[in-house]
Amino acid sequence: MSPDSYLVAVEAPLDGLTYLPPADGAQFTRGQSVVVPLGKRRAHGVIVRPVTKPPPGEYELKHIFASDPERPPIPAAYMDWLEWLAQYYVYPLGQIVESVFPPLAKESKRGGRKGPVVKETLALYPAPKLTADQRRVIDAIESEKGFAVHLLHGVTGSGKTEVYLQLLEDVLRQGKQALVLVPEISLTPQLIDRFSRRFPGMVAVLHSHLTPREKTDQWWGMVTGQKKILIGARSALFCPLPDPGIVILDEEHEPSYKQDEKLKYHARDAAIVLAKNLKVPIVLGSATPSLESWNNAESGRYRIHTMAQRVNAREMPEITVVDLREQIRVRKDKPSELPHWLSDTLYAELQHVFAKKEQAALFLNRRGVAQAANCKLCGFAPECPNCSVTLTVHARSHLVCHFCDYTEKMSEVCPNCREGSLEPLGLGTEKLETDMAALFPAIRIARADRDEVQSREELESLIRSVEDGEVDLLIGTQMIAKGLDFPKLNLVGLVLADLGFHWPDFRASERSFQLLTQVSGRSGRQSSGRVVIQTYDTEHASIRFTVSGDFKGFCDQEMSERRELNYPPAWRMAMLRIQGPEATVTKDAARRLVQRARHLQSQNPAYAEALLILGPAPAPLLKLRGQYRYQVMVKCDSSQRLGAFCRQLMTPGSWLPPKTKVQVDIDPFQML
Repeated sequence: MSPDSYLVAVEAPLDGLTYLPPADGAQFTRGQSVVVPLGKRRAHGVIVRPVTKPPPGEYELKHIFASDPERPPIPAAYMDWLEWLAQYYVYPLGQIVESVFPPLAKESKRGGRKGPVVKETLALYPAPKLTADQRRVIDAIESEKGFAVHLLHGVTGSGKTEVYLQLLEDVLRQGKQALVLVPEISLTPQLIDRFSRRFPGMVAVLHSHLTPREKTDQWWGMVTGQKKILIGARSALFCPLPDPGIVILDEEHEPSYKQDEKLKYHARDAAIVLAKNLKVPIVLGSATPSLESWNNAESGRYRIHTMAQRVNAREMPEITVVDLREQIRVRKDKPSELPHWLSDTLYAELQHVFAKKEQAALFLNRRGVAQAANCKLCGFAPECPNCSVTLTVHARSHLVCHFCDYTEKMSEVCPNCREGSLEPLGLGTEKLETDMAALFPAIRIARADRDEVQSREELESLIRSVEDGEVDLLIGTQMIAKGLDFPKLNLVGLVLADLGFHWPDFRASERSFQLLTQVSGRSGRQSSGRVVIQTYDTEHASIRFTVSGDFKGFCDQEMSERRELNYPPAWRMAMLRIQGPEATVTKDAARRLVQRARHLQSQNPAYAEALLILGPAPAPLLKLRGQYRYQVMVKCDSSQRLGAFCRQLMTPGSWLPPKTKVQVDIDPFQML
């Protein structure tokens, strides 16, 4: 019996709209793409399922125009996954489905290409001899068929990438495809090069730095089966592979796997559910696994595989911690000509490495010349008119907001008191570059941050120049902290390790520990390496456990604190963000939301003891991009109960003032 109507996911903030079949009586299957009327326009849509036609008089149904020949059907496993995303992250299915398709039609003369996305080479990489650890891990993963989550915990330099390559070889022998996710574009050039040398002609790439035409061509290469391995950032997860055999997620701990705009999904968690739907294994790799993944491994939900030694038995880098408080005391009595941020210890190590013609890197997770500009006479510091932050000094000539990109010229005279002058206050990567060029005029310096590197071509050029030995000193933000492998880099200096210690986020210590360990791991990949960590807090847990290399010790201590305060992964959490253009109206809406939440909790016994509602409170950044922001935190002992509560709470109603929005963030990673 043919259905009398269909639920169609369309490009609108809805889970779906009901449509009648076309006038010609054509029938459709779940996941099939169609063209439908939406208001006064034609819109793309995807068939969700047949439904019962609503009673006459409720509203007049419109007919589907036709099937959409330019878009292939979405496989059943992906449709199930898309509906899970909508349900779990409390987000309209119609606005998720569009993420599956490429930006352009399959054939188009628009958006011309700048060259091949994957550069093929005749110099193929032979498979190296495996270490005992690598062989053991590969055998263990390949011995288990079907879906399973494998956590690969390997120290920096232990050869996790080679494990991925060997697993891919096995998948390709079976005639299947593979998805490899990396957290950021900065990791893809080296990975693409290594993978394309091993698997020439088989690699496709998807990430935000491609043109629309490049994205479309790469998407079709995978969907038609022409390409076999897809490497990409989190959005590559939405490309529907026709015959997948494995999912690999490198640097699984990285916060950039969490999307903070629109659909606030976590690519790691979403990838696990997708792999389960596809009935294929998923491998999560990291030298510093997230506490969530580590907790799942220790409880037996994930299989854990450990590689505790570097390839070729190379030693882990020697770490020296410099107490900046002591340096201040020493320099009071014995002034130094060195910049205030540079300790005698790090300076001596830099002199040593440059004398030996080796490479060094300085890491500081802050761009610009200085954190802010400040008038020493009246204390005035220019702030962004759109956001609750001070402006950052760039090139000593202009002030920039790193949240909304507001820019203004830096005036010489203080605009507040008209007597003093604005002076840079704090430190940024641009300032490091200037100071190092003055100290070591003969060395070649490259800077890697989002001001200096803004395109794929610039990033690839930078990485090649470091690999080829054309750079003596690399200065950068977290862009250089993870995954990159530079054989000649034997010294890493962490200029100010304290930057992330006291961030208003319960994950601050975990992120600091991960960052310190990952940055330290860039040193000594081919020979003995050194690391200098400069800090004002030598006893901070992230410092102590980084120096001792005690990952488990750090996790045990951190988990104990999380359990005491009911923070993830002990409990689950949702952040409800209320934002609007007027401060008073937004604050009042936040109060009403909490009243609704507490009423809902009181009406349901299942929520009584298992759910905590905290707030409302101003967001740490009260104003962002012209919007005032308040937050309500909900903690719960189960993800199912938390999701059900949030979906009930977000039932549409007239309580929300005009121009005010509520965003639901399940498993939030950004607390600002």
